[in-house]
Amino acid sequence: MRTISFKTSLGRRTFLKSTALTGAALAMPAIVSRGVLASSGEIDIMMWSDYLPESFVKGFSDKTGIKINFTGIGSNDEIINKLRATSGQGFDIVTPTVNRNPLWAELNLLQPFDMKRVPLDKVNPAMALGEAHWNFGGKGTHWLPHIWGTEGVAWRTDAFKPAGEFPSYYDIWDEANAGKTMGRAHSMMLGLGLGMERRGELPPGSIWAAYKEEAKMKEVWTKLTETAIAKKKNIKLLWNDADAQKNGLLNEGVIVGQTWDGPPIALKTAGEPVMYRAPVEGAMAWVDGLAMPVGAKNIDQIYAFIEAAYDAKLAGEAIKSHGYNSPVLGADKYGGEVYAKNFADAYPGDALAKLNPWPAEMPWYVKLRTEFVNKFMSA
Repeated sequence: MRTISFKTSLGRRTFLKSTALTGAALAMPAIVSRGVLASSGEIDIMMWSDYLPESFVKGFSDKTGIKINFTGIGSNDEIINKLRATSGQGFDIVTPTVNRNPLWAELNLLQPFDMKRVPLDKVNPAMALGEAHWNFGGKGTHWLPHIWGTEGVAWRTDAFKPAGEFPSYYDIWDEANAGKTMGRAHSMMLGLGLGMERRGELPPGSIWAAYKEEAKMKEVWTKLTETAIAKKKNIKLLWNDADAQKNGLLNEGVIVGQTWDGPPIALKTAGEPVMYRAPVEGAMAWVDGLAMPVGAKNIDQIYAFIEAAYDAKLAGEAIKSHGYNSPVLGADKYGGEVYAKNFADAYPGDALAKLNPWPAEMPWYVKLRTEFVNKFMSA
């Protein structure tokens, strides 16, 4: 069993067993402290575009009087580039993905949280990874868990049917679906590689071995990029945010795509003929967090937001809307029957045990991957 590659001590099965049981134990009451209730003012948040549904924003504002100034983003690079441009000024909270810690450790754009003000006991311990992996220079925890999810395969149920119970990442590149598929360039190339491994076109374990050393990365991604370029004509749409994924399935003629879980599940919940499922190769799992830039100004409001984010009822209401999952203990109790059904549809059978936690991305890996992706994009 391969362990989570950003060097947690938890294996995939442990990570996901504790995740799946989040709502089965220790459901927390929906209580916001007097300190939060007494707060007011504003907070400037840069977050993934679909992470703050109206139900959460209204619940937070009603309880605290704090106004959220929201900047939506679609990639980790957007967060980094915006903070680099301002030397860490202009935002109180940003939302990096946990496996980007090697790069953030070098940037000096974040400050540690005062953990005495963070109710971390309300969070699934399997996802409380900040102290172990985001304690930069021994200065304290620079990251808190916020949302977790996966990247798998979504399809229109009225136009596509998987070959078996599970779809495959390779479906996005298959000639049979030419001109009717979509994905995000760098991760769909990764998905192609996993599909090639399953088909015997790459040695088993090649994709994950490429994260460990430059020579192996160049060897694997050279072949991967050659294959992706040869099949590029089969891809209709390249997306970079949640709205583009939804639009592809609704309006752009896409019948199957490699997507995050949230956007297609939100469409499914709204009654659209859309399904999302972990593929046969195993979905790629990630945890997005909360981090505090060095230029954060509204400190009391930051901790009020964290307390609200870790409120089981507010978190549960949010997952009803955005389609992702919460690390907050008891949140899925408030997600309701629709959330439970969507989760079961997305991860049937042994799908949870087969999830692939996204490995830590070293700066050299990101640089080389960008070069290969650019070669694919320009072909």
